Formats: sequence, structure tokens, C-alpha cells
Amino acid sequence: MNGMAIVTEGLSKYYGRHRGIERIDLRVPEGEIFGFIGPNGAGKTTTIRTLLNLIFPTAGRAEIFGRDIVRHGPEIRRSIGYVPAEVKYYPGMRVKELLAYSAALNGAPDLSRAAVLAERLALDTNRRIDELSSGNAKKVALVQSMLHSPRLLILDEPTNGLDPLIQNRLSELLREENARGVTVFFSSHVLGEVQRLCRRVAIIKEGSILTSEDVATLRQKRLRKVSFTTARPPVPADFPSGMARELIREGDAVRFLYAGASNTLVQELSRFDIHQLRIEEPSLEEVFMHYYSSGKGGTA
Repeated sequence: MNGMAIVTEGLSKYYGRHRGIERIDLRVPEGEIFGFIGPNGAGKTTTIRTLLNLIFPTAGRAEIFGRDIVRHGPEIRRSIGYVPAEVKYYPGMRVKELLAYSAALNGAPDLSRAAVLAERLALDTNRRIDELSSGNAKKVALVQSMLHSPRLLILDEPTNGLDPLIQNRLSELLREENARGVTVFFSSHVLGEVQRLCRRVAIIKEGSILTSEDVATLRQKRLRKVSFTTARPPVPADFPSGMARELIREGDAVRFLYAGASNTLVQELSRFDIHQLRIEEPSLEEVFMHYYSSGKGGTA
């Protein structure tokens, strides 16, 4: 297991009879930005909380940097920066007080790095915690996770509440951290941001891993959702075989899923007198429905 930041084998967590995660197998090499994606409720947070030994696994095992998560939990956590999906702090503190307290706990009394990170993320450290919006509270968590220069960042929905400008700055920061050798485990339900940032991804649904693959491979299979209005809505037979998948007609509107070259799509659509056209990325749930309805990852 040398060279691996995270390894899990059959990792499972049940809450009584209720499934949390089931037989999770992951391999995350050191120095990688790894995406962990799935719809809300898929098991992402349960996986992360189990990795951090905040909850105990029901079955299976996991290692972080070659150390067992149960036997070496406190030691492991000293090398990790963690951003939870939901951020809560002591309301009476100011941001700078919280960061100083966190830095001291992590053995990093020099707050110069915290100041740089706060500036990059446009965080006012003089604000009181109870005055912060959810987005600014998430910024605090992000600064807190990186101020002690951890070897591994585990980020659970880190962009929730952040405006697009700060999301871009965060992406820049994570790329810089990764260039220094930091491993990033990036959990999200937003397929697009994971594709832009990560090298490989694992997709989780209903507590189980559907597939783990290179982002380039996922992009090749990426669907687009096409919808338009026209006086004569087409039927599937109007397109080459397999092009317009799951085509639905509603009055003068039609929508379908498409995977293929953009030039081909434009050429085929040019045959219709289109009034309004929209091409967008489908929801992650639609990707799941299309590619993984059989329960087998990686097949179209």
C-alpha cells in the first residue's frame, strides 16, 4: 500500500438495519486530486466520517498513509485538513480567534499562512462567527483546513454557499496545494466542478461505488441535455440511430440526451426550423439514470 493516501477494502457502515455505505473499495494515490461524486444521500459524508474515524465502520477496513483508521485515528487526523458539508462553530468567537485557537491545536502558532489564505478567499477575520453567512462560514472552514499545511485535504461539498469568484479562487488554491504534493479528496454532487478539478473520480450511489475512472474517460462519455422548440417536433427516427436518447415530445417542444461530437449535433439540428434551443449538462441523477441503470458502471 506504499504511495497510497487512502485505501479502503470492503468498508461498510450500517445504522441498525439501515445502510450507510456498503463494501466501499477505494484507492487514492498520494499527490492526486481525487473526486468523490454522487447525489445527496448517496453515502459521501458517511464514507468521509468513517475515514476520519468520527464514526466506526461496521465491516471492512481503511488506511490513510498506510495507517489503520481505527487504531491510529488521532495520529492520522494530525496530517489531515477537513471541511465538513455543514459548518458550525462557537458563535461568540471572532474568526481570527477561532483560527488562532485551531492553529494552536494543530501545532501551527504562526498565523501568517492563515492571513494569506483568508485574503485569497476574501474572508474578513474580524467578523464574529454568529454574523457570518453560510458562504463565509465555509470560507472559515477552508482556511482552517489548510492553515497547518496538511498532507491530505478531505473536502465534503466545499463549494456550497460560495459565489463563483470564490469558487474559482478555491480551485486555484487547491491546484497550488496539490502542486506542493498535497493529496485532495474532493467530495461533491456537482459533476462539472469535479470534472474541471480532479484527475480521477469514484461515483457512489445508494452507498455503493458504481465506478472509479479517469476524468478524461468520463468526459468522453459525458451526456448533454438538448431541448428545443420547433413547428414540427422530431421523432427518434428523424435522427441517426442512438443519437437522440430518451427523446420526449411535449407539444412543440422536444428534449433528449446526446453523447457525441458537437459538430454532429449542430449538423443534425440544422435540419429543423428551431425557435429556441438549449444545450446543457444534465443533472448527475440523469447521468446515473442513463449510464448506470443496470447497476454496472462504465457502460453506455
